[in-house]
Amino acid sequence: MTIRSKEAQETRQLVEMSWDPITRIIGNLGIYTKIDFNNNEVVECKSTSSLFRGYSVFMRGKDPRDSHFITSRICGICGDNHATCSVYAQNMAYGIKTPPLGEWIINLGEAAEYMFDHTLFQDNLVFVDYCEQIVKETNPSLLRRAETTEAPHADVHGYRTIADIMRAFNPFTGAMYREALQVSRVTREMFCLMEGRHVHPSTIYPGGVGTVATPQLFTDYLSRLLRVLDFIKKVVPVNDDLFDFFYEALPGYEEVGRRRIMLGCWGSFQDPAVVDYDYRTMGEWGRGMFVTPGIVLDGELRTTSLVDINLGLRILLGSSFYDDWQNEEMFVTHDPLGNPVDRRHPWNQTTLPKPQKRNLTDGNYSWVMSPRWYDDRTGDHLALDTGGGALARLWTTALAGIVDTGFVKATGHSVEINLPKSTLLPEMRFEWKVPQWSNTIERNRARIYFIAYSAAMAFHFLDKAMAEVRAGRTKVFTDFDVPDEAIGCGFHEAVRGVLSHHMVIRDGKIANYHPYPPTPWNASPRDTYGTPGPYEDAVQGMHIFEENGPENFKGIDIMRTVRSFDPCLPCGVHMYLGDGKVLKQVHSPTLGTSVSG
Repeated sequence: MTIRSKEAQETRQLVEMSWDPITRIIGNLGIYTKIDFNNNEVVECKSTSSLFRGYSVFMRGKDPRDSHFITSRICGICGDNHATCSVYAQNMAYGIKTPPLGEWIINLGEAAEYMFDHTLFQDNLVFVDYCEQIVKETNPSLLRRAETTEAPHADVHGYRTIADIMRAFNPFTGAMYREALQVSRVTREMFCLMEGRHVHPSTIYPGGVGTVATPQLFTDYLSRLLRVLDFIKKVVPVNDDLFDFFYEALPGYEEVGRRRIMLGCWGSFQDPAVVDYDYRTMGEWGRGMFVTPGIVLDGELRTTSLVDINLGLRILLGSSFYDDWQNEEMFVTHDPLGNPVDRRHPWNQTTLPKPQKRNLTDGNYSWVMSPRWYDDRTGDHLALDTGGGALARLWTTALAGIVDTGFVKATGHSVEINLPKSTLLPEMRFEWKVPQWSNTIERNRARIYFIAYSAAMAFHFLDKAMAEVRAGRTKVFTDFDVPDEAIGCGFHEAVRGVLSHHMVIRDGKIANYHPYPPTPWNASPRDTYGTPGPYEDAVQGMHIFEENGPENFKGIDIMRTVRSFDPCLPCGVHMYLGDGKVLKQVHSPTLGTSVSG
């Protein structure tokens, strides 16, 4: 967290600049800054959201069996992650377990989703911020250097210089940009084979799946996986070459988007040999996941227990447009292990929206609440971030040193990823190593490594699923009854990070339901204690490397930082000066329509 004195700010010439909306599908994210151009520094940053969804309000009274169908509509990109997480919560509440083959099918679907979404976001949205056309407008001297810098892995990916890599990601014309679109289509087909429909699955339910498991089904999935493997083997070294170049060519660029290492991962890919969805054994089966859950503080693994993670959840308000629920009903006082549950835990949250005018000066300014994790060792409410999803997943898995499937091995300081021979390229081993920093570049780098991780794990899941079919164990669903009274929680990883669903059932209906995806964690505003959210913290205090002055300022370093968290697929960006004057330049890096060639 960066702390600035009031006196220091008063002696500076600050320019207020805002980018609103920064969106995926709907315009609900804005970044408001104060910039000291004399010192090339962002002095202040606030992250706002102008959209109220209200799922926690209208879920009440619903049949709990509809939870996964309803909550998948929270997101038009990662709806399947919500459906899966809801199924996990329902399994716990109903006291049931998915048959092994059903679990492998869900894992295969989620692996395809990670490959689809990370590829689309990284190569067609994030990388436009690093493409030749954008770098030419924001850092022309950097582009000149890139033209004469040879790419270290040219023998693998085929691009001789760093500038050639940048050109490969020019929107609509670049070779890698266009190939990524094809890969996204194929991986989406892989997902549909397992979960029926993208992005709102039609064949996953509490207790299992409706997918008909046949050798042909898994062969169709495998054939597509092999088709995208050559691309994955090329794109990992492409990313390494470009990001390493930024570090070398722009000394100090590691500080862009850097914040204290406070990463959260809720785990992904259940192991049917371990998971039983019983809360009382959640610590054990959570550690059995093929992505290890955990919290990393200052480079050290604080915990890998989902029970610890669950009990530490706190939902704070601070700068949000809500009334407090301090005097509302307590739904859960103790968890099934007898541990006390805090009033600010999602199980006990009551959503009380309070619409009001946005006040960026000294009041409330966002519809996003402020999820925090309470560290009982220090008494701190930690503003964890997800590292865009992939960084936290790889970091916790690496440090835990548990995962070892042959295709993927966590070593305690890295993650080894082994990919088999593909059409054009031989077997390859990649190693993601725990980095020095949690910053913009490492969030983006991790995303591409997790595509390789997901592909490698998909081979493992295919082997396990086919073994079940060959043995005649083709059951994919378990019958269940909805209890009159129950609680459940599901922990999963959406593509962009931590995802939890908390449910309370009374009289056979939903009495309380709260989903917490990664965006409330990453996009949260300043909380009750004045602690900024991760977007705000990562941008505030950041040095600016863009060569343009205020009149032609694109804000490229700010945009790279915000997008490194994967904040709901940014669509268009509009820029304003503090005096209300609209600049002529409109930066729209998603489509590249405003970027001159």
